Amino acid sequence: MAEGIRKGDNQAMRDFYAQFGGLLTAACSRYVVNDDDVKDVMQDAMVSIIQNIDSFTYHGKGSLRAWATRIVVNQALNFLKSRKRLQDTFADKDIGNISCADDEPDVGMVPEEVIHDMISRLPEGYRVVFNLYAIEGKSHKEIAEALGIKADSSASQYHRARNMLAREIRKYKQEQT
Repeated sequence: MAEGIRKGDNQAMRDFYAQFGGLLTAACSRYVVNDDDVKDVMQDAMVSIIQNIDSFTYHGKGSLRAWATRIVVNQALNFLKSRKRLQDTFADKDIGNISCADDEPDVGMVPEEVIHDMISRLPEGYRVVFNLYAIEGKSHKEIAEALGIKADSSASQYHRARNMLAREIRKYKQEQT
């Protein structure tokens, strides 16, 4: 498929979008919550994927998906940074007094779409750091470099997001019983 895109084959591009469009849109939506903004970011990401396909190197099954996902996530982060809202969500005052949820709730009976909704309702800074750390597997140092913040701010935002999610999960489970 990548080879077809390299050659400018429109069918290869349609096939790519048919196979990965939903997954890539979901990845974008983890960071950008407004539907119109998601569409804009995805448009820019798809253009970037097509323009940069020559930098893709096949490393086995799933490598095209992983490569494209990184582009979408970077595009979403650039979008958030460009609006200057992201930087405003991180403050050194968030560092310290981080309380960790010792008794994390069991998410086994909570539907996946409910968890995704809870994550999407986190404050922007919390949501971005949570996704980068918990979903993308980035270290706090890598997150700090990507977002232009301190590693301690990243850790603080992550722990606060995790605590907020734990409260929301407990609340959801209580409402279901």
